Amino acid sequence: MIQLPVDPFVPQVVDAARRRRAAVVTAAPGAGKTTRIPPALVVDGPVILLQPRRAAARAIAKRIADEQHWTLGREVGWQVRFERRFGDDTRLLVATEGVLTARLLTDPLLSSFTTIVLDEFHERSIHTDVALALAKQAWYARSDLRIVVMSATLEADTIAAYLDGCPIVRIPGRTYPLEIAYAPAQPMSDAVAEVIRATTGDVLCFLPGSGEIRREMASIEARSGREVDVLPLYGALPPDEQDRVLSPQASSTSAGRRRIIVTTNIAETSVTVPGVTAVIDAGLQKVARYDADRGIDSLVVERITQDAADQRAGRAGRTSPGVVRRLWDARDRLRPHREPDIHRIDLSGVALDIFAWGGDPRSLDWFESPQREAIEQAMALLERLGALNQGTLTDLGRRMQRLPLHPRLSRMLLASGGAQSVARACALVAERQFVARARGPAASTSCDLLSSLDQWSTMPPHVQRVARDIEEMLARAPDVRGGRAASPGEAEFRRAILAGYPDRVAQRRAAGSDRVKLSSGAGATIAPDSGVREGDYLVAVDLQGDQHRRGGELARIRVASRVEPDWLVANATEVVHRLDEATGVVRAFDVERYDALILVERATTPDAEVAATLLAEAWRPNEDDERVLRRAHFAGRPLDLATAVRAAAVGARSLADIRLAQSLDPELRRALDRDAPETLVVPSGRAVRLDYLEDGSVRADVKLQELFGLGETPRLGPKREAVLLALLAPSGRPVQMTRDLKSFWSRTYPEVRKEL
Repeated sequence: MIQLPVDPFVPQVVDAARRRRAAVVTAAPGAGKTTRIPPALVVDGPVILLQPRRAAARAIAKRIADEQHWTLGREVGWQVRFERRFGDDTRLLVATEGVLTARLLTDPLLSSFTTIVLDEFHERSIHTDVALALAKQAWYARSDLRIVVMSATLEADTIAAYLDGCPIVRIPGRTYPLEIAYAPAQPMSDAVAEVIRATTGDVLCFLPGSGEIRREMASIEARSGREVDVLPLYGALPPDEQDRVLSPQASSTSAGRRRIIVTTNIAETSVTVPGVTAVIDAGLQKVARYDADRGIDSLVVERITQDAADQRAGRAGRTSPGVVRRLWDARDRLRPHREPDIHRIDLSGVALDIFAWGGDPRSLDWFESPQREAIEQAMALLERLGALNQGTLTDLGRRMQRLPLHPRLSRMLLASGGAQSVARACALVAERQFVARARGPAASTSCDLLSSLDQWSTMPPHVQRVARDIEEMLARAPDVRGGRAASPGEAEFRRAILAGYPDRVAQRRAAGSDRVKLSSGAGATIAPDSGVREGDYLVAVDLQGDQHRRGGELARIRVASRVEPDWLVANATEVVHRLDEATGVVRAFDVERYDALILVERATTPDAEVAATLLAEAWRPNEDDERVLRRAHFAGRPLDLATAVRAAAVGARSLADIRLAQSLDPELRRALDRDAPETLVVPSGRAVRLDYLEDGSVRADVKLQELFGLGETPRLGPKREAVLLALLAPSGRPVQMTRDLKSFWSRTYPEVRKEL
C-alpha cells in the first residue's frame, strides 16, 4: 500500500475517538484521510462514512476495498439514494444523499454502528448538517457511540466546541508547486489546447453544470485531436461512465492516452480524478437558492468562492507540480467561503425529517441554526401539503417522509396512489427535464407534464433511471397505493399535481392572457415553453425568476398544469393579524382571499388579545429584561417568564412597549430589591450599580477611595454571595479584582498605594 501523509496520524485519530468519543480531523487535499482513517476505526466496531455526493460514495468504497484488500459489498459497501451494495458482513458503509439521516430516523440511536464519520464537512450540505445534529443526540444517549468530523478546509475549533471540546488532529498534506495563470474571457477550448501542449498528464476542466459540459465538449474535441479522450463527469452520469473517469486504471499514465475531463464541482473535493496535472477553471458553479417570494428553489449560476478555487487548483498538484489556468481576471476578489445549504435552500424536506425523528427544527441543537423565517416557511408548506397539522406530524406526513423525495413529490405520489405516470412525472420534476412544446394552436395541452410523458422514450437515460428507482421504491411501499387506481385519468393526474403544489396556484389576469398572479401574490408570465393556454387557474410546476430584480412580473412559468375552479378552496374572509418585524407593531387586516390569492385587504383595529399573544410570542429580552432575569436568578426567586411577558404584552401596541420589570408582582419586586438590589451604597455615600452576571455572580465597579472605611466584602442574596469588587484608581483604571476586601486591605493595599 502506498504511504500517504495521513498514515502516521491514523493511530492518533483512533486514540482520540476512543478516549473522547469524538474527534475533528483537518487534512490538506491529497493527505488520504478519507480512505485511511475510516478503515482504521472499524477495529472498534462498524463505521458509517458520510459523503456529500453519490459518485464519491461509490468511488471511495471501491478505493478502500482495493487498499485494504477487502471485498466490495462485503467488508466495505456503499449506499446512496435508490442504490446499495452492502451485506450483513459489512464493517464500513459509505453513505450519502440523506442515507445517514434516514437511518437515524428509523433508529435514533444508530445501534448498528459504533462510529459515524462525516467527511468533507466544509461543503456543508443540508444532509450533513441534519445528520450531525441528530447524530449528536444519539452521541449523548449512547456511551459507546463515536463521531469523527473530517475536512480539508474546516474551522476546526468551532466544530470541536460543538462536540463538547473534542480533540483536533491536524494533518499536513503532500504539497507540490502550482503555476497559476489568469486568462479572462478565454474560451475553455482555447485554454485546453494551450495547456495540452504545455503539460503532460490529464487535464481537469471545471464548468457549472451538465448542460455546459455537453456544449463545451464538442469544441474541446475539435481542438484537441483524436489522440486525446474528452470525458464528462457530473452527478447524474451513469455509474459506469463515472468509473471510466475515477478508476485509477483510467488515468493517462495507466491507459496510455491523455484525458480531458470536463466536470462540475463534483471533482472539487469529494472524488479524486487520477493522473491530473493541469486544471482549467471557469470559476462558476450552480447553486440552489430558495426564492422566498415564490416558494421555490432555483438553480443559479454564481462565481465560486476563494476556498473552492483553491480546492480546484489543488487537484493539479496532488502527485506532481501542476498548472492551473483560471478564466477570470486576477484582480477579481472572490468571496472567501462557501455558503452552507442551510442558509439558502428550501428546508421543507429537512423539517419533515426532523418532525418524523421526534424533534422540532426550530429548537434542534444545530451546528449552525437556519434562519427562523426559512423554518417557518418550510413548516407552512408542510401544513399546506397535509404533512403537519398545527405543528404536529400527521399520518400522511409520516407516509410522505418514508419516501426519499421532496415533500411535494411524495405528496403527488400519495395523491395518485403510486401511479406509474406520476412516478415518471416526479422524475421529470426532480431532474428538471421537460420537453418544450411545439409551436402552434394544436400544441395546446391541459398539462405540460402529460405532454412530456407522451415523449417518454426520448428522455435521457438518467431520468428514466430515476423513474425506475421511484417505481421500485413504490413496489416496496404498499401503504402508498392505498387502494387507488394505478392508472389515473387525465383529471386525476392533474389533481395529483395540485396536491403537490397547493401554494403554486396562479390566476390569469384576463381570459387567454399569458400574465398571471401567483398565489404568493407575485406576478408571473406563462413562457412559450408551456402549452397550457386555456383555463382561468393553473399550477406553476416549474417557475423561473430573475434573481437580481424583485417585485416585477419577471417570473416565467415553463411547466404548468390546469386547475379546475371547483378544485380550489372557496374564498373566505378573515381578520389577519401580523407583527411588523421592522416596527414591532401589531397590525390587523380584513382579508378576502381565494386560497392564497388576496382579493381585498382593508386595515382594521387589531384585537387586543390577539395582539398581546403575537407580541408575547415574538418577545425577546432586551438588556433591561436580561438584567431582571439575572436578578431573579441571583435572588433564587422563580419567575414565570411566560406569564410575566404575557402580562406586559396586554395593552401594548408594539414590542418596544413591553417592559418585563413593569409586569412583576409587588411581592417579587420587594424580594428583588432586598436580595438582588439594583445598587450598593458604599462608604462615600454613592450608590454603585450592581451587575448580575450570567454565571450567577454579582459585580460592582467602584473607585478604591470610595471604599475607605469598609472592612468586609458586602454579601447579597439568600446565599450571602460575596460581591466581586472591581477596584479602580482615581483615573478609573482597574487596579484589583477581589471578593475578599479584608485580605486586600491587609496584604495588597500597601503595594497598590505605592503605585497610586
